[in-house]
Amino acid sequence: MYNDLFTIGPITVHGYGLMIGIGVILAVLLADRRAKSRGMNRDLVYNIVILCLIAGFLGAKILYIAIDIQAIIADPKLLLSGGGFVVYGGIIGGVISALIYCRIRKVSFLAYFDLLIPSVALAQGFGRIGCFLAGCCYGRETDSILGIVFHQSALAPNNVKLIPTQLFSSAGDFLITWFLILFARQERQPGKVGALYLVLYGTGRFVIEFFRDDYRGTIGGILSTSQFISIFTVVFGVCMLFLKKLPGRTKPIP
Repeated sequence: MYNDLFTIGPITVHGYGLMIGIGVILAVLLADRRAKSRGMNRDLVYNIVILCLIAGFLGAKILYIAIDIQAIIADPKLLLSGGGFVVYGGIIGGVISALIYCRIRKVSFLAYFDLLIPSVALAQGFGRIGCFLAGCCYGRETDSILGIVFHQSALAPNNVKLIPTQLFSSAGDFLITWFLILFARQERQPGKVGALYLVLYGTGRFVIEFFRDDYRGTIGGILSTSQFISIFTVVFGVCMLFLKKLPGRTKPIP
């Protein structure tokens, strides 16, 4: 809504970037605290975080390009825009990079997945606030008292009431973070906390997509690309939750 927050000399602080930065910092602090309380290798945690940030950035950009390739071909400058990311691409890229790294270091991927996934949800919550400030990922027009109006957005329609899907998504991500931390306090098989995230996030994303009005690509002209991915995300998460033969046990995570 107000992406250009303030200017310090030649530097303009943008709300989107600021929220992403705050989210990453708090996510790292949360992961570090949980790793320390669990007695896990904190250096590995930081290495995984850095690797996932890089791979997540690339994955989010690659999926955006795949979805909107025709528009990008018509206007290559879109690649240089401040936006142009798809969250699911970031999740996929981050998970794959973490899996490869854990295999190389010969440590349990599922254990670190469980440790870090609440931090992912936390960072996403702040990222969606950034989306709100930037005006991207906007919702459909509405007459509801919950509707918000953009006046000077370069991305969202201006001067009409829109469903604040960004804020709903943010609230959902924060709620998922809280629930995952509570869930992880009980002894769980490795992978169960991460599996619950896949189910909760995939379900929430599938639902919120019905209320968004920005272009996100379609599958079969019915489902958005993210809804299509959400179906597989939820199914995979449910299978992980109910699969009884996941290897090993972990102690509770405060």
